[in-house]
Amino acid sequence: MPSSLSGRTVLVTGATSGIGYETSRRLAERGAAVLVHGRTAEEAQAAVDRLIATAGVNTASVRPLAADFARLEEVENLAHAVVREYPRLDVLVNNAAIAAPERHTLTVDGNEIAFQVNFLAHYLLTNLLEPALTTEPGGRVVNVSSSLHRTGAIQWSDPNRERRYSRLAAYAQSQLALTVFASDPRVTAVSIHPGICDTGLLPLYGHEGASAAEGAGHVVRLCDPATEIVNGAYYDRSERVAPAPAATEDRTVKRLNKLADLLVGQTA
Repeated sequence: MPSSLSGRTVLVTGATSGIGYETSRRLAERGAAVLVHGRTAEEAQAAVDRLIATAGVNTASVRPLAADFARLEEVENLAHAVVREYPRLDVLVNNAAIAAPERHTLTVDGNEIAFQVNFLAHYLLTNLLEPALTTEPGGRVVNVSSSLHRTGAIQWSDPNRERRYSRLAAYAQSQLALTVFASDPRVTAVSIHPGICDTGLLPLYGHEGASAAEGAGHVVRLCDPATEIVNGAYYDRSERVAPAPAATEDRTVKRLNKLADLLVGQTA
């Protein structure tokens, strides 16, 4: 029998479908209070209603939150609301992700959209949630990444890929950045490739996937305080493996932080 997560508060981004939704469901079933993030208030509320109606989740244990990660101002508002209402957050699951579009697309903040939604928004959110994220044992950040991070390269001089754009390269860059970010010493974080699952991102992999619930099981295991973690560790489903070499280099972590601070408009 899996251990109870009662008394623990978890924020799951991108929780309205796929692995994010299944992760929220499993966490709530095990007694955690889950903050269910969606791009819009309507989507987040619909996910919460579905959890209550179909998974038999207690109304008090799920709470909808909205922010469009293509707008950093909404990410800031989300973070401030969470810090205000949940001064103790045990786990943050950075799961929200989009497949990079066919055509090069910039957000209102001027960043390539996949880099912003998949990485920069999570970078900003994690930093702003730092006051609430518990430093007690078991407090952690879980970045839902992808094995495609291995094919990625961060274009330091052109992170928005204005000069040469390919959707796979843009997606891989965003996942590499998210994986590197798990090595940031400021928070205890790990990253995980949940397996190739049958979600909206499946076309990127080009073959059949496992169920989203199966992928979510691997994510939930890392949310459990009973699972001991090492900062910066990378998991392929349930197995700890080495990430791409860049992901654990101090120099790369510092360089990425500097770039991200610049792109999210935060002055260190």
